[in-house]
Amino acid sequence: MDVITTHVNADFDCLGAMVAAKKLYPDALMVFSGAQEKSMRDFFLKSTGYALNFTRLKDLDLGSITRLILVDCQHSSRIGRFSEILNRPGLEIHIYDHHPESSGDISPTGGVIRASGSSTTILTSLLREKGINVNATEATLMMLGIYEDTGSLIFPSTTTEDFHAAAWLLEHGASLNTVADFITQELTAEQVSLLNDLLKSLKTTELHGVEISIAQASVDYYIGDIAVLAHMMRDMENLEALFVVVGMASRVYIVARSRIPEVNVSDILHEFGGGGHSSAASAAIKGLTVIQVLEKLETVLRARVNPKRVAGDIMSSPVKTIDATATMEEARDMLTRYNVNALPVIKDKRLAGIISRRIVEKSLYHNLGQVPVTDYMHSEFMNAAPDTSIKEIQDYMIGRDRRMVPVLDKGRLAGVVTRTDILRYMHNGEGLYDLARNAVPMKSKEVRGLMGKNLAPRIQQILHELGRVGDSLDVPVFAVGGFVRDLLMNVPNLDMDVTVEGDGILFAETFAGQYGCRVKSHDKFGTAVIVFPDGFKIDVASTRLEYYVSPGALPTVERSSLKMDLYRRDFTINTLAIRLNESEFGVMLDFFGAQRDLQDHLIRVLHNLSFVEDPTRVFRAIRFEQRLDFTIAKHTENLIKNAVKMDFLEKLGGKRLLTELVYILRENEPLKAIERMASFGLLRFIHPELELTTGTRNMLEEARRIISWFDLLFLNRAYERWAVYFLVLCESLTHDQLWGACTRLAVSEHYREKLFETRRQGEEALATIEKKIARTGAIEKSEVYFLLKDLPVEVLLYLMAKTGSEEVKKWLSLYFTQLQNVRCFVTGHDLKRLQVPPGPLYKDLLDLVLKARLDGRVISREDELELVRHKLKKL
Repeated sequence: MDVITTHVNADFDCLGAMVAAKKLYPDALMVFSGAQEKSMRDFFLKSTGYALNFTRLKDLDLGSITRLILVDCQHSSRIGRFSEILNRPGLEIHIYDHHPESSGDISPTGGVIRASGSSTTILTSLLREKGINVNATEATLMMLGIYEDTGSLIFPSTTTEDFHAAAWLLEHGASLNTVADFITQELTAEQVSLLNDLLKSLKTTELHGVEISIAQASVDYYIGDIAVLAHMMRDMENLEALFVVVGMASRVYIVARSRIPEVNVSDILHEFGGGGHSSAASAAIKGLTVIQVLEKLETVLRARVNPKRVAGDIMSSPVKTIDATATMEEARDMLTRYNVNALPVIKDKRLAGIISRRIVEKSLYHNLGQVPVTDYMHSEFMNAAPDTSIKEIQDYMIGRDRRMVPVLDKGRLAGVVTRTDILRYMHNGEGLYDLARNAVPMKSKEVRGLMGKNLAPRIQQILHELGRVGDSLDVPVFAVGGFVRDLLMNVPNLDMDVTVEGDGILFAETFAGQYGCRVKSHDKFGTAVIVFPDGFKIDVASTRLEYYVSPGALPTVERSSLKMDLYRRDFTINTLAIRLNESEFGVMLDFFGAQRDLQDHLIRVLHNLSFVEDPTRVFRAIRFEQRLDFTIAKHTENLIKNAVKMDFLEKLGGKRLLTELVYILRENEPLKAIERMASFGLLRFIHPELELTTGTRNMLEEARRIISWFDLLFLNRAYERWAVYFLVLCESLTHDQLWGACTRLAVSEHYREKLFETRRQGEEALATIEKKIARTGAIEKSEVYFLLKDLPVEVLLYLMAKTGSEEVKKWLSLYFTQLQNVRCFVTGHDLKRLQVPPGPLYKDLLDLVLKARLDGRVISREDELELVRHKLKKL
């Protein structure tokens, strides 16, 4: 028997999720584990038209349950009598919950647990994916659940998935009038009285530099929807973190709301058996009085509230500065080069002022380009120290309309706090590319768990060793890029990149000296490669930034901070960093919303000029999209189209273009990537006449099957799969056009011969075989062998994909599996013993014997020798 249930004091999200789960488990019984919120009870009393077939708990035989489906709950303490059967052997437990960060003590065997605005949203998405429709009544009940838990889609925890789910329910007849009637009800007299008591008791104190507000009250009866009162109090008093504690009958209820990252209310109320989101959570406690709960809450807050962060925690460093003698035109060039909006002005090694982009642009408009920046810089500015509170800086920026606040440490410019730094802090450190995207931050404990699960013990040991060397040199060390991305995606990747906020070459040399490795360094770029005795390599780099003098040019590199180093990368998903120093090992840094884009399966550039500065990123976007089964974000796609339209890829050097093309063609299934390239009009940059026709597409698909077949033969013949696909892609080009494509791509002489000269030979051989079979229906094995023996594997596989004759394919297959391996017994030594004079006759005789053996006219060594003697007699 299947049973669908939820937590006690069920709300509308519980109801909506249960209704949705019933569509996935049509034979299941819906059973409330205990009482419902007052708003729910009122709903059932007033809306008889929404009568649902619920089973009463007392009418249920718990012993008959074989599968328990829990919605909006993961805690055994919150499901009443159903907790009695959780340990029964063989019981399936499916959980659907939107609180991943507060996972409970119930271990599921199925279901979905992920961040979303409501549990109903998750189940609605599953119904959409499976093509299961709902009627208007079901849609309305499910919409009630989404609207309640997302505050009518305006709470910070609301996700894009909630909007999509709500739109789908609206399409299926959900009644917003009904939703409005029950979601926006007026406060009852009891609620008004309780709100008054809570406001009178409200006290705000400072803890670790954070303002914490607590309100408490007690009543002898149950009052529903105190979460509504908590929301009202937070907004009325503009509170950062609020805890509402209410004693009602035999329980004490806590509702908490937080607007700041230092107070994660889900973690705090987890100590009371509750849960929720980092910004909204609740708990119900039995067996304690309000006073006891308040005492425990104070203890938990002291342990769980993070210290208020200060300027030194969020500032950007090192800082790009401009000399006081520079002109406005030079300031514009620097602002553009480094993609910043303001620059500190230095005079006599001291901070003299700040010049902003807005002032520079206005001055140039008034033809003041040659005026020194000191004439128009802001000479009055806030002198923040590393321990200055962020709120003080924030108030200054807003009140004075400033973009930057310098941070001075003993008179030295230590860093700057920008508007971007403040915004990122206000949004819990999440990516700033799109502040509306609410990624679920990954805790260091989770990161370390992923490392333990996905990395070999030796790799984990190396990561710790890297951190310890960083500690000894007093420099921050990070694992970055694709290694971190694939770790989060559970994809094996031993291509390890390490970034050091300091001297990367010194770090690499120090590590190598301690652990017996070699180092290859590149002073120009501040990079090095650590080579272990067994050949394992780690790439090490100093944190740096890049700027491009012109579109498509190679970048100029300068030292910078980790944030600027990550900002120079191609896509958000490659900007993750994990701290390796021992004290912060496993701390994830996500400046640009990488985790959100990984969750949404999106490829997104970091800024609008990304493809202008480095057009090769166009090909990398396509490669990552197909390899990871992601989608290029709409705006990024538009930027690609614009880069193609503006012909920025024409400025690419042939080698850089060939490198990206080879990476794409080396993928296991490059056809989709090639189709994507064609859809963007990229093939013309290989050759103006190159197109992806239906015939070429079919031939590429055939090449994929043939390559898979060839790899399974295990013939131990090395070949380059990219060359096979390249030949197939260029099949429609003439020999002269193929030469032009190879020239454009700066193909090396070795490969140019393989791709150009041998393609001509191969196509001539293929034409001969096809004509012979078409004319006579047969061909000698020896003829096939001598036509194909001098062709490289790449060309032979290309010919198999090109031919439309299955009979010819069989002959080419026979060459690989049999003919190329045929060897004769007779050798040159035998011919010498037969007194054959040295010269071309040796080759003629050996070819004659091989031809006879291939065609089955000789079998033994004696047969071969007899054939040679017979030929010699004729000669």
